[in-house]
Amino acid sequence: MSGIDIKEILLNLGIEHLTVMQQTFIEESKKEHDIVLLSPTGSGKTLAYLIPLVLGLSEGGALVLVPSRELALQIEQVFKAMRTGVPVMSCYGGRPAMDEHRVMKGLNPRVVIGTPGRINDHLSKGNLEASEIRTLVIDEFDKCLEFGFQDEMSQVIGRLPSLSRRYLLSATDAPSIPDFVSNKNFLKLNFLNADAQKREQLDFHVVRSAEKDKLDTLFRLLCQLGDAKSLIFVNYRESVERVYGYLHKKGVACGMFHGGMEQKDRERALYKFANGSSNVFISTDLASRGLDISSIDNVIHYHLPLNEEAYIHRNGRTARWDAEGHVFIILGPEEWLPDYAQQLSTDYELQDKPPVPSAPQWVTLYIGKGKRDKINKVDIMGFLTKVGGLGREDVGRIDVKEHYAFVAIRRGMLDRTLSAVKGQKIKGIKTIVEKLK
Repeated sequence: MSGIDIKEILLNLGIEHLTVMQQTFIEESKKEHDIVLLSPTGSGKTLAYLIPLVLGLSEGGALVLVPSRELALQIEQVFKAMRTGVPVMSCYGGRPAMDEHRVMKGLNPRVVIGTPGRINDHLSKGNLEASEIRTLVIDEFDKCLEFGFQDEMSQVIGRLPSLSRRYLLSATDAPSIPDFVSNKNFLKLNFLNADAQKREQLDFHVVRSAEKDKLDTLFRLLCQLGDAKSLIFVNYRESVERVYGYLHKKGVACGMFHGGMEQKDRERALYKFANGSSNVFISTDLASRGLDISSIDNVIHYHLPLNEEAYIHRNGRTARWDAEGHVFIILGPEEWLPDYAQQLSTDYELQDKPPVPSAPQWVTLYIGKGKRDKINKVDIMGFLTKVGGLGREDVGRIDVKEHYAFVAIRRGMLDRTLSAVKGQKIKGIKTIVEKLK
């Protein structure tokens, strides 16, 4: 697509240079073949395919299929941060399809990112112009198959008569590509061996728990880690809620995340962790893929992962983009390390009574108006600085949704800010401004 420069995209994203994997994918995408890209979690696969996808839009629109709502939103955010000027939107279950259709009609997106079921719904109703879609991306391809999306993906692909390019992305090597995806030969780009380099960026630790119930050991570990950003993995939804309840009562600023929660509650918990309003996040393996949260310092395996693949994906949440990270496995008295985790270092010694971590420096505001009300980030920043009396350095991440917005502000300014903006209007519109619960 003319007028789009890769150097400018990287500048907008705050990235100095592409990785070898990304450069290879972009170069191969200039040729005629379809591509399977295998690369570890956290290695930058999203940007690897988004750049050639944008450059090829002169030949038609693009569709990105993903296994989860969270991944759809993440890809949409990365795409928008590229600032290409190309209209994009995400589609997923859990909200009215009619609302998405209204956005489509007004936006006329060239790139659509969505889950297979919701995309099928729009295609069957004619909301998406199927004949315009020339490029198909299936991100987390292995996870799509694992989640049982074969029939829905087959229906989607069967409704796209003009497809000329297919990109499949995965962090594990699937044994074969189903016939419904394509009968063509794919070029396979395998960068999974880069996982060895990834491990070099990680420090591994074993934490011994004298008790079978490891909650107190986990709490002491978090206290010792201080205000570092920690992601805790457990194997069951009920365990997420139990660990969250224990840590919350102990005064740890934490959030929880699992597939049984309402989407709005998952979104709020994830946002508070991403913007620094909470430093601890407890989740099932649902958070091991598709969530690109920057600057996670520690991955803590409260429960041992079910297999090596899960272990790799969990660890991939930290040490992203060449950063360093730490991995902790908490072992009860009757547990032992699996073979795939034998590279762990010596035991991590816990202090007797480390102090409880202080509250995070940020807190999140909920603002009850959003894009549908013609409110944007600039409007919110102006409102908080002029009416709320905040300095620009007191305002952190701002995210504006269709009907509401989230804003991180310095915790010490919360009461003063809420008092100053009470009853005030943004762009002449009266709205609710309150602390996000």
